[in-house]
Amino acid sequence: MNIAIITGASSGLGKEYYYQVLKDRPEIEQIWIIARRQERLDELAGVSSKAKPLCFDITAPDFCDKFSELLKRENPSVKLLINNAGYGKLGLFSDISLTDNIGMVRLNCEAFTAVAFLALRYMSEKSEIINVCSIASFAPNTRMTVYSATKAYVMSFSRALREELKPRKINCLAVCPGPMDTEFLPVANIKKGTSGAFDSLPRVSVRTMAEKSLKASKKGKSVYTNKAFYKFYRFVSKILPAAFVMKFSGT
Repeated sequence: MNIAIITGASSGLGKEYYYQVLKDRPEIEQIWIIARRQERLDELAGVSSKAKPLCFDITAPDFCDKFSELLKRENPSVKLLINNAGYGKLGLFSDISLTDNIGMVRLNCEAFTAVAFLALRYMSEKSEIINVCSIASFAPNTRMTVYSATKAYVMSFSRALREELKPRKINCLAVCPGPMDTEFLPVANIKKGTSGAFDSLPRVSVRTMAEKSLKASKKGKSVYTNKAFYKFYRFVSKILPAAFVMKFSGT
C-alpha cells in the first residue's frame, strides 16, 4: 500500500498538507496523520476514508518502538513523509523555561530525526521527504535562540540527506515558511506588540505553502521558500556576515 505520513497533522500547516495530499496525490492510498490530539485527528479522519489517525506523542520514550512495530506490521510503501511537527518559543534564552528549551530540541531535532530514520526503511525510488524548516534557519535569531538553532539543524540535515539519497532516487526537500497565522504563534507567545519583527513581516498563506512545496518536492527541489521577500532574505543570509544578519533579523 502506498502511504503518506504527516506529523503534526492536527492543525496549521500539517492539516493543510493533509488536504493537499488528498487533492493532488491520488496515488496515495492511505495517509497516516500523526498528532497528540485525538479529537482533531478524528475530525480529519471524517473527511476521507484514506486517513489513518495515529494519536502519538513523538517525543515520548516509547514512540520509536511503537512506530517501528506499526511499520513492521503494516509493511507499507512510504511514498511521502512530511516531517512537520515542531514548535518554538519567543523570549530570551534565560527567560524561557528549561522544559521548553529542551522540548524544542527533542521535538524539532530528536523526534524529527527518528521519524525520518524509521520511515526511510520503507521508502523506495520516487519517494519523497518534506522536512518543514523555517526562515529562522537562514541565520541565528535572538529571542528565538533555540528554535532557530533547531531549524538550522533541519536545514543541514535535509541538504545532506538529499545528497545521500540521490542514488536511491528519493528526494528530500526543506520547506522554509515565513510567519503564518497558525497555532504556532500563540504557542510561541507571539502576539501583537511582543515582536516588532513579527508585527512587520508579511504573512505566508498556509494553503499556498503546502500546495507549492508539494509541487517543488515532486520536481526534486532541495529548498522551497515562499514570497520574494523571504527568498531575498535567504540570499542575503548567504553572503553577509551572520552578526550583521542577526541585527537585521532580530525579533
